[in-house]
Amino acid sequence: MNLQNIKQPFLKHFPGDFSKNPIQRNTPKVLFSTIDPVGFDKPKLIAFNEKLSEEIGLGKLNDNDLDFLVGNNLPENIKTYATAYAGHQFGNWAGQLGDGRAILAGEIENNEGLKTEIQWKGAGATPYSRHADGRAVLRSSVREYLMSEAMHHLGIPTTRGLSLCFTGENVVRDMMYSGNPQEEKGAVVVRTAESFLRFGHFELMSAQKEIDTLQKLADFTIKNYFPEITSEGEQKYKDFFQSVCTKTADLMVEWFRVGFVHGVMNTDNMSILGLTIDFGPFSMMDEYDLNFTPNTTDLPGRRYAFGKQGQISQWNLWQLANALFALIKDEKFLEETLNSYGSYFWETHDKMLCRKFGFDELKETDEEFFTNWQGLMQELQLDYTLFFNLWGKIDFITDFKTDFQKISYTILDEVKIRKIENFIEQYQSRLESNSISKEDSLNLMKRANPKFLLRNYLLFECIQEINEGKIEMLEKLTKALENPYEEIFPEFSVKRPPNYDDISGCSMLSCSS
Repeated sequence: MNLQNIKQPFLKHFPGDFSKNPIQRNTPKVLFSTIDPVGFDKPKLIAFNEKLSEEIGLGKLNDNDLDFLVGNNLPENIKTYATAYAGHQFGNWAGQLGDGRAILAGEIENNEGLKTEIQWKGAGATPYSRHADGRAVLRSSVREYLMSEAMHHLGIPTTRGLSLCFTGENVVRDMMYSGNPQEEKGAVVVRTAESFLRFGHFELMSAQKEIDTLQKLADFTIKNYFPEITSEGEQKYKDFFQSVCTKTADLMVEWFRVGFVHGVMNTDNMSILGLTIDFGPFSMMDEYDLNFTPNTTDLPGRRYAFGKQGQISQWNLWQLANALFALIKDEKFLEETLNSYGSYFWETHDKMLCRKFGFDELKETDEEFFTNWQGLMQELQLDYTLFFNLWGKIDFITDFKTDFQKISYTILDEVKIRKIENFIEQYQSRLESNSISKEDSLNLMKRANPKFLLRNYLLFECIQEINEGKIEMLEKLTKALENPYEEIFPEFSVKRPPNYDDISGCSMLSCSS
């Protein structure tokens, strides 16, 4: 790989702690601390994303590149560091946080001028590890590597997975925070993104009243990642905030489109670029449930449940607005921008649902239609993805009870089947107002509705196999997630098997990694 092309411009622009001291501590008034990866004696490659490596300018994997993929024996041009940020966690101010398991190698630029940051996750402790060891287990590493790539191929803004490696050591984790810690195999993921900057970076500088650094950070972010912003002065920061709001709302709608539930939407897990970032106790939704959260830590309040993600993203943007107030100094603008966020989100959301149903445009009567659909989905516990795959074939269904029972997680009696039939009548009546052909309507649905999703039980099976030294499931899932709008493996197009309903890691998870 072209490791000599990796640079660290972030270190030249901002104040930092250059001591390389791994002792966990507060690092006031700085945005990063230099730190070395811990190093691993017996690493082993599990997976490598060749296409991504070529795209970002790293090139092909050589025999001696395994060291880089786990942070060993790095060339002199790679000055490694972890960034400091703050955040609100579950609605409460948590103060300084930072990259506790992540260490940055820097950024690389490809032949087209695209710059990409490269980061290890699980390569050792940093000053921001908060009494933890900075390692990661295989379980969480496989989930992040595969899910970030799945989101990319679904067409959703996301960080991406470059590689997945065993570290050769075991890591002790209490998977469900139940007082039962166990040894698990350690792993390192190399992940990439245009930038890993978060809401929390801005919150930290604002909280510490480091306004000059806050402004430099905003200027750096706008110059490098928001080239469309050409305004100056206070208006530049207003345009920046407005753009972040739009990108965030668009991301939330995309999550709703495919049924993705992040599980930990703290402000430190919110990308300033509107990327899906930090794959922890996430889940793709099986049965449709607006109140579903995959995170045991989120119980019983369900702050980050599927149906609340739009609302929570707005709350998080309020915290970003507070952080940027020193630069914008226009309370009315911020309030109006945030108050209009909901309108933009819901209009964009409903237009997305129109595409999923094959409607050419959003009509006033569609709100009632969507409400009826949501009620039907929840009452009948229908599988979100399989419902839309079946819906595209609705004209050819002759046995409603058999076909819908295959996608329901409850028993469908005759009363429930009649409700389905009534809704089909509503749908067909609505289709009559379409100004596009039936074929065009189906094409809208095909582009909006994936046939394959990386469900938690599939990840669970894959992790078990990798633990046993097998990679067949990994290779199969990789092929499927690269083609999510095709049904390459019909055996994946089924609802979650009942034997996985109560197994940890298949429906509910903790933040443990």
